[in-house]
Amino acid sequence: MAVSIQAASIKDVTRRSGLPEATLRYYERIGLIAPVPRDGSSGHRRYDPATVDTIEALACLRAAGMSIDDMRAYLDGMSDATRQRELFERHSARLADEIERLRVRRRYLDAKVRLWGARERGDTAEEQRAADEVLAVTGELR
Repeated sequence: MAVSIQAASIKDVTRRSGLPEATLRYYERIGLIAPVPRDGSSGHRRYDPATVDTIEALACLRAAGMSIDDMRAYLDGMSDATRQRELFERHSARLADEIERLRVRRRYLDAKVRLWGARERGDTAEEQRAADEVLAVTGELR
């Protein structure tokens, strides 16, 4: 005797995926996921297990910072290992660039903390070192 898997409600899917209901509706509206069938009596969306699996994958991609276009490329290229590898390589490289930009911003802020702390303490030598660091990092911010 086969066990049938029940379709999930939108609340069930939000709990499983961590995505808000509005995002699930948006993904359906833009065609990222297929139109979701409705319950005949209530009209509520009923997500089949395959769609729930897709939504969970999309939630992970979103958490990793992927764009809608990259999510589409992921879904469209499921049978092409090369396309998938290239997609994730590009995204990884973008994140590496973003991390480097964040490190520069952090160095700038840390130098400003040192500068103002030195000024607060009246430590002119440390203030000058911090000011030099602020100037050096400022060029990298641009």
